Amino acid sequence: MHNKCHLHCRGLFITIHDRGHLATVMKSWPEDVIKAVVVTDGERILGLGDLGCYGMGIPVGKLALYTACGGVNPQECLPVILDVGTDNEDLLKDPLYIGLRHKRVRGQAYDDLLEEFMKAVTDRYGMTCLIQFEDFANANAFRLLNKYRNRYCTFNDDIQGTAAVAVAGLLAAQRITKNKLSDHTVLFQGAGEAAMGIAGLIVMAMEKEGTPTEEAVKKIWMVDSKGLIVKGRVSLTHEKERFAHEHKEIRNLEDAVKALRPTAIIGVAAIAGAFTTKVIKDMASFNERPIIFALSNPTSKAECTAEQCYTLTEGRGIFASGSPFDPVTLPGGRTLHPGQGNNAYVFPGVALGVVACGMRHISEEIFLITAELIAEHVTDKHLEEGRLYPPLKDIREVSLKLAVKIVEHAYENNTASVYPEPKDKEAFIRSKIYNSDYDTFVVDSYVWPRDAMTIQMGKL
Repeated sequence: MHNKCHLHCRGLFITIHDRGHLATVMKSWPEDVIKAVVVTDGERILGLGDLGCYGMGIPVGKLALYTACGGVNPQECLPVILDVGTDNEDLLKDPLYIGLRHKRVRGQAYDDLLEEFMKAVTDRYGMTCLIQFEDFANANAFRLLNKYRNRYCTFNDDIQGTAAVAVAGLLAAQRITKNKLSDHTVLFQGAGEAAMGIAGLIVMAMEKEGTPTEEAVKKIWMVDSKGLIVKGRVSLTHEKERFAHEHKEIRNLEDAVKALRPTAIIGVAAIAGAFTTKVIKDMASFNERPIIFALSNPTSKAECTAEQCYTLTEGRGIFASGSPFDPVTLPGGRTLHPGQGNNAYVFPGVALGVVACGMRHISEEIFLITAELIAEHVTDKHLEEGRLYPPLKDIREVSLKLAVKIVEHAYENNTASVYPEPKDKEAFIRSKIYNSDYDTFVVDSYVWPRDAMTIQMGKL
């Protein structure tokens, strides 16, 4: 059973009908030591929407990146999907759909499932087991983060991971614009989890520069599906109200850009082409170096392409995207390499550090530290090439340095639970990194030394 499960299991499926028995369900997972869990309920996958049980690919993929980009031991990772149903009619009608065939369960029953799940995970794997929330719908994402962040070792990647990578890009861009973050006016296309997470962390970064909170908040504007978020607009959520300022109502992004003259625009609403030719040209007309971040995934949902940004701004645009774009060669022969603001710069390194020192809670400060460290790894040469992030080939080294920084911070602030405190933090982290090298191969019950097996494979 044990081996078979290892061969065939891809993750743990928990349904709303398992309530009352989650401790038993958790025990069915064959690993006795789990340090990190990624969980989703599949309601808001990327730009794809409600995928129900098919959302399992998200926790599996995220944890694969924990190992590939951060060196977290894969045996100590657990992908989980909470199946509470789906509101996707196509899936409900599909005879081959693998999940529960009813609308999403909400309200008290949903909350009870989450409460029992958090307790079941920590009862089995300890209070320092990291639980990363991924691709929950807006209303649940903010609510669950606020509910659990001070009770468990948890974070929401869509809110906090995206924030860290976006702010890292802005901090790197400052070295081009030669000013402070507080000097910028930022306009968001979108006002969901990503926008709120980024905006909150920008405010925190501005506060660190010495700007009062109220002033920092006033430098951030948002456009949602109904237009510019302004004071007095009906039915604003608690999160949106924070960034609602006195201004007349504006229906669309183009008019908002013209009226507010922002120095940076950030797209996080998965609306393809939202950064129109007019928006980009206007940004270039009143900014020497306009900051244009088209962060929506997948590529088909990007607000603009790298080529559109660089061409329409005559190479002056400071561009980053959520999806990868090929290098762009401008008419003069200059080639620019667009930076990809990928959360993979954030969560693997954060997980490695948090798990290594046994943090009980993850403060918002961890994500500002993360943003600063990523930006520090961007060299002047990278900036000249158009990159706002280190090359992805360097991601293991960035994750290592990030983990070391987090561990240092944890011991300085008494938030670590692993004692005695290691003297050499980098050596400590390196000792925790998963090593995929092996000394022997087992083929047909015969143990081959590694070098001998390499020779045999070469003969095949």
